[in-house]
Amino acid sequence: MSLYTFKPIYQERIWGGRNLETLYKRTLPGTGKIGESWELSDRPEACSELTEPDGDNKTLHDLWVNKRKEVFGTDAPDTPRFPMLLKLLDCVEKLSVQVHPPAAVAAQLKGEPKTELWYFLHTEKDANIYVGLKKGVTRADFEKAIGTPKLADLLQSLKTEPSQVMFLPSGRIHAIGAGNVIFEIQQNSDTTYRVDDWNRVDDKGKARALHIQESLASINFNDVEPTFGQPHGERVIECPYFSIYRTFIFPGEYRTWNSDGSSFQYHFVAQGDVKQGEREFHTGDGWLVSADAPRYDLQPGKEGVELVTIQLGND
Repeated sequence: MSLYTFKPIYQERIWGGRNLETLYKRTLPGTGKIGESWELSDRPEACSELTEPDGDNKTLHDLWVNKRKEVFGTDAPDTPRFPMLLKLLDCVEKLSVQVHPPAAVAAQLKGEPKTELWYFLHTEKDANIYVGLKKGVTRADFEKAIGTPKLADLLQSLKTEPSQVMFLPSGRIHAIGAGNVIFEIQQNSDTTYRVDDWNRVDDKGKARALHIQESLASINFNDVEPTFGQPHGERVIECPYFSIYRTFIFPGEYRTWNSDGSSFQYHFVAQGDVKQGEREFHTGDGWLVSADAPRYDLQPGKEGVELVTIQLGND
């Protein structure tokens, strides 16, 4: 096999909703607030299952262990698990003010480092994000504002629109505002330190845990007013953890991929429809093409396609 699809792993979140049903015609479990769909995950607690087994390989982890070079490429790192985690986020309400630890700090705090990128898929009229500190804000200012409404005033707020991208290196303070649906590409990590949760409580009146000291140890206080990414041609970003590209294929055109065997390609349809051979994919679909796949073409539907492609990181 050279083309793999995976079953999504849905996660209820206090800030989530049911937009993945309406936007992507998905069947969500239960009636709760689904905040995350883990599209490609090799976590011990949540491992992606193949929709069609490849022999005895039934999960992403099976492929990582048994067919690493063939599927993931000759540049695949020697790590116990697949090094990325790909998610859809349905942010009906705003998320906590939070930070992910840099590698050195994560080791001290017994957490996992996380660098990530947000690709905005759907945004409501007044949707925004908080990212980085405003100019002139000091660590002392920030510490003094923790636990007060003034904290948000110290963070840069940016309005969001579809197809924008924001890179979040570990150590960058951030919060996703309400009304955003996001494709998130990140290191394989589930460590998040919350500074503030907007005085939110669950349906039992209980607040979520905060991690003030861990956050203060992790925040880069020199990270001031970062901007949205500006793709260069098709390249969105190349970093040690992942390489991300955006491709627009217009009606009547096609795009050919030639693999050199060094990396897989994971394609995600941000908007439109596309075919690879006899397989059709629609808005919100993703699939992995193995590193040993022969040359292949992608042909868009009648409206064209906006495609996000992820490969192994590039140092």
